[in-house]
Amino acid sequence: MPAYAKTRAATPRGAQFLWGAATAAHQVEGNNVNADIWLLEQVTPTVFAEPSGDADDSLHRWREDVGIVRGLGLTCYRFSVEWSRIEPAKGQFSQAYLDYYSRIVDYCRELGLAPVVTFNHFTTPRWFAASGGWIQKDAPALFARFADKVARAMAGSISHAVTFNEPNLALGGVWPTETRDNSEFEAKVAAMTAAAARASGSDRFDVLNAGDPRPMIPGLIEAHRQARAAIKAVRGDLPLGLSLALSDDVGIGPDNALGRKRKIVYEPFFELARDDDFIGVQTYGRAFIGKTGPVEGPKDTPRRANGGEWYPSAIGNTIRYAHEATGKPVLITENGIDAADDTERARFIPEAIASVEKARIDGVPVIGYIHWSLLDNFEWLSGYGPKYGLVAVDRKTFARTIKPSARLLGRIARNGGTRGIAGE
Repeated sequence: MPAYAKTRAATPRGAQFLWGAATAAHQVEGNNVNADIWLLEQVTPTVFAEPSGDADDSLHRWREDVGIVRGLGLTCYRFSVEWSRIEPAKGQFSQAYLDYYSRIVDYCRELGLAPVVTFNHFTTPRWFAASGGWIQKDAPALFARFADKVARAMAGSISHAVTFNEPNLALGGVWPTETRDNSEFEAKVAAMTAAAARASGSDRFDVLNAGDPRPMIPGLIEAHRQARAAIKAVRGDLPLGLSLALSDDVGIGPDNALGRKRKIVYEPFFELARDDDFIGVQTYGRAFIGKTGPVEGPKDTPRRANGGEWYPSAIGNTIRYAHEATGKPVLITENGIDAADDTERARFIPEAIASVEKARIDGVPVIGYIHWSLLDNFEWLSGYGPKYGLVAVDRKTFARTIKPSARLLGRIARNGGTRGIAGE
């Protein structure tokens, strides 16, 4: 690990360190009808618990959402631009939606927030999926063209650009193939994508997180390279990277498969990130890896009321690993907890941030901490059941209610770290 001067665990408003909260377009905007995931939610059969529908109506309430971030005392807002709104048909770009997302960027700046913009947060346009998704030969060029359009519209005011959100996530479910028997679920996914293909008038419907991701990874990696070049051509000094899903993996036994998992799930993307300006890290816990794949953790592992492991400090370990593997500064683009009881989130946040502070003191260069999520929202296959938000959203009225954990995170941000801050 490169040597870095020791630093305070965090810095106050106006300095480089970013304190923020995140959302993603499909999960909060609502009625994202031209997206691949929207169609997968609608067809029969589907593996989605429920359709996204109006989501949190952030398409119309985004000013309120950005205002909440500022009002809490945070310093950045991470959100994504939606490819399927900007390019609803191949080669047809919507200036209205380019202007729409530009207004969000500008409003963040007006309020003193750094806009961290994700160019692709899982969803792609329906036409893209129906023509082969990331498998098609021109996929990298198509994404780079989209990235160029977005960059020309708003790159001048963006704080940090994230090309892809967790492009390695789906690999986490396929690397230990000999230990997984998901044949029934995989059959349901195949039936769902076949139905989407028929609805699209195509013989295929290829989505990264709905099927075997391995054939798609080469195209996606090249798409990052080409998008990076396109964005940098517009603004060469814009800090750019991609975010990765990293669990705090612990090898169990002398012949564990930890090295194999890292080689398949992480290392190709670490190699890619070495040419970026930072590496984005998204961590929600740890995993125990045995001889052939995931295993149960030790019996004395601390548990939550729902039986899940309690281990907020996982994020401190993954950022050390990501920095050591890439040599790049780390931006924590997501970290959080699914908790209907907000007192758990209020316990989680200071413990997680304390682990980040320890890593910074040890020399890991961390750009910022962005919590997932700003809002309770549509959590993909699980629908609206999970509660990751700092802010509750009424499903009928869309009224926002700020939770105590959000105010705690705001106090930590204004304080410049956890020192002297007690949980609520």
